[in-house]
Amino acid sequence: MLKQILACCKVYISESRNKLALEVIEEAARRFPGAAIVNKFEDATYNRVGYTLVSEINPMDPVSCPLRSSVFEMVSAAFDTIDLEKHCGNHPRLGVVDHICFHPLMGASLENVSKTAGALAADVGSKLQVATFLYGAANSEGRTLASLRRELGYFKPNSGSYQWSGGLNPDILRLNPNEGPPYAVPKKGVVVIGATQWVDNYNIPVFSTNMDAVRGIAKRVSERGGGLPSVQSMALAHGKGIIEVACNLLDTSKVGGEHVQREVEKLGRDVDLVVGEGYYTDLLPDQIAQKFLNLPDSSAN
Repeated sequence: MLKQILACCKVYISESRNKLALEVIEEAARRFPGAAIVNKFEDATYNRVGYTLVSEINPMDPVSCPLRSSVFEMVSAAFDTIDLEKHCGNHPRLGVVDHICFHPLMGASLENVSKTAGALAADVGSKLQVATFLYGAANSEGRTLASLRRELGYFKPNSGSYQWSGGLNPDILRLNPNEGPPYAVPKKGVVVIGATQWVDNYNIPVFSTNMDAVRGIAKRVSERGGGLPSVQSMALAHGKGIIEVACNLLDTSKVGGEHVQREVEKLGRDVDLVVGEGYYTDLLPDQIAQKFLNLPDSSAN
């Protein structure tokens, strides 16, 4: 039996309350049986959903990876069913389809998935006429996701102190997109697509309404704030009396969720705040690959 070579794609959509829209998006993904949704993470407070898809990828022809077609159909369906101007939530976003990231899994390389990402970006920009930005290995200059988001104003709430609401200002584009028109469509926003090695998302609840104090914890735990290496973090209101320290773990061989948990607990004690148990928003890479391989229609079976 030939060893399968797998790629993974995470798709983050700015909606979790409109169940009909999500059903349409998921049905669009199923039109390409070579790719499968293996995990779904919804958060009603953030009004955001994350899908994890997996497919085989041919290293000799990565642009033909089934993920390209499946995710494109999801993006198209999302634009047809969701209006960013009517969206609000406690999580930052730049568009209806806020973020798409490709990761190599079993046997695939970062170069393989970067080519798939670039091909998808070209499709979204030309066929759907939405400004599309590339980062990571998919960007010729290696631009990072965090730097791109800062340039586009991602981290600044536009509705009170803690919420993001309404469409994107057409004049917000301080950078030229890699694909698509040089402006934001208010009802759709923009799309950010990248290719990187695996990134874990780990969120830790802090039982407090003191946003300044929790923002201080988030800053101190992050690499940018002089904290843990390969950790990015921000504080986000998450329901009554809870603020989360939401973390991107860029290299879990250096720092994993348990390490971040201990550090946030320590920083919380320093300012007399109670810290709860954190959680991952996705499965681990080996679990994702195995779940795909165990599917009835996987060619491995």
